[in-house]
Amino acid sequence: MGPKRSNVAGTFFHGAPTPGMQVAVISDIHSNRVAFDAVLDDLQARAPAVDAVVCAGDVVGYNPWPAECVAAVREREIPTVMGNHDRAVASDTAFRFNSMAAAGVEHAREELDGDAIAWLSDLPDDRTVLDGRVKLVHGHPDDPDRYTYPEEFSPAMLDEEDILVTGHTHVQGHETFDEGIVMNPGSVGQPRDGDPRAAYALVDLDDLAVEERRVEYDIAAVADAVREAGLPDRIGERLYDGR
Repeated sequence: MGPKRSNVAGTFFHGAPTPGMQVAVISDIHSNRVAFDAVLDDLQARAPAVDAVVCAGDVVGYNPWPAECVAAVREREIPTVMGNHDRAVASDTAFRFNSMAAAGVEHAREELDGDAIAWLSDLPDDRTVLDGRVKLVHGHPDDPDRYTYPEEFSPAMLDEEDILVTGHTHVQGHETFDEGIVMNPGSVGQPRDGDPRAAYALVDLDDLAVEERRVEYDIAAVADAVREAGLPDRIGERLYDGR
């Protein structure tokens, strides 16, 4: 069973912020198109309230649909940074990944065309969007591959931006400081915080308020597709527990 296409069409605004602007923050899609569609549908249900979508990396890896997820991000011109799985696929190197992660890298290399791999290669390690108010990194501002869990968030991580977005840990959380907000929207495609639902967050740029969101999706369909693609069964099985 393949993923359904999301009803969300067109390009999300990602220029200068406007009054009352709502920003959807996503990360770690990890080639899970079923979960990504569920998040996009949740955003569509809020239209036109959501003005922009940004991503903290790892569009690919693990799950069966790297090409579809890359295409969905590119079609919507979602500002994105390079995650460690994106880098591994772009460089054709699995680094010290475990067997599940390495299998996901190999699968993505087989599924993606040269244009998609070039797009991954061109992703930056960090980027600042929305007139400098939001900064995107994958792991930590000082090291894109550093795992930084919500309990480790600190104001020292912030620079000139109002909001620093991290990913990589797949654990949803945020902290508000006098200097701004440090946040992780959680993982769209492979949560690891004990909640199997797809994760993302909404940010109100006026109030600097964060709403953490979770969305149900068809995990069984993903687990079936993982097996059909010849990927390790554990990739699909772990989705049921959100671990």
